[in-house]
Amino acid sequence: MEIQKQHSKRKSENALWRSHFFIPVCVIALVVCIGSLCVGRYGIGPLEAVKILLSRIIPMESTWTPTMENVVFRIRLPRMLVAAMVGGALSLSGSVYQGIFKNPLVSPDLLGVSSGACVGAAIAILLGLGGTGIQILALIAGLLAVLMTTMLPRLLKNRSTMVLVLSGIIVSGFFGALMGIIKFVADPQTELAEITYWTMGSIAGANMQDVFSVLPAMAVAAVILLRMRWRVNLLSLGDGEAKTLGVNIRAVRGLMVLCSTILTACAVCISGTIGWVGLVVPHLSRMLAGPNNTQAIPFSLVMGAAFMVVVDTLARTVTVAELPLSIVTSFIGAPLYAWMLTKQRMRIK
Repeated sequence: MEIQKQHSKRKSENALWRSHFFIPVCVIALVVCIGSLCVGRYGIGPLEAVKILLSRIIPMESTWTPTMENVVFRIRLPRMLVAAMVGGALSLSGSVYQGIFKNPLVSPDLLGVSSGACVGAAIAILLGLGGTGIQILALIAGLLAVLMTTMLPRLLKNRSTMVLVLSGIIVSGFFGALMGIIKFVADPQTELAEITYWTMGSIAGANMQDVFSVLPAMAVAAVILLRMRWRVNLLSLGDGEAKTLGVNIRAVRGLMVLCSTILTACAVCISGTIGWVGLVVPHLSRMLAGPNNTQAIPFSLVMGAAFMVVVDTLARTVTVAELPLSIVTSFIGAPLYAWMLTKQRMRIK
């Protein structure tokens, strides 16, 4: 009895420490975002960057040049906001997917949204529709892929989680074949290069229009998932126990999958395909926040945003030619994931 009391006390102390650790993580994310406004070929001091941002809200004497203001508001601020939104969306959806499907290897493109978005973007590039057309068709095709994935279990009259995952693999394979055909007929000198670069992920041309075009949908989906995050704990117990606790499994899981899909589709349509973020960051957040999804999911959102801002800053500053984001995330994500798996194995031993 005494051992159980000590164990419960230690568990509550760990939960309290982890909840207090959320504020420093938010502060670090804020510092990272401000730092991204300062770093680049045209250097700007942190104090100047903060004053430039606050000047739109609080009247103050200008101690910076018009060039600094243009660099912050027209180039770096939109990129920072898009990177934070994309990273937060992919990490949040990845964390929710891993929780409701009870699989730590699940990523946000589980249901084929990334494959569908790539096909939509490639078709838009072939048609010469421009940046806005690429985003619209990528979003539509991504949602269409998920719709096909969710329709297959109904046709098979088996709506289990395993069949849904297998349907996502089937749909991803189908859209992958379509992508191969599109690349085959694309002009090797122009269209093929643009398609390949888009599929590797980039926010080089990000602007405030990109931010406002997806912000409402992302915000609504993120708020719903954050409000329902405690239900992920119930779904992770298994369908039988969740039903016993009075959870409408089909409705709750369907709503969470829908919101996660919207987040992923919106992120992919403005940045292209970016790997590892939705897989690695949720694991890292659970290492810091613990297995409780009510704490791990907000951690994942904030850490994903900060991680993507760091990745984008590295992509545009490491070399003269800007690197695609997937290259940077792979170089960081793969070793980090291997380290986390090694550490978890040592804990088990």
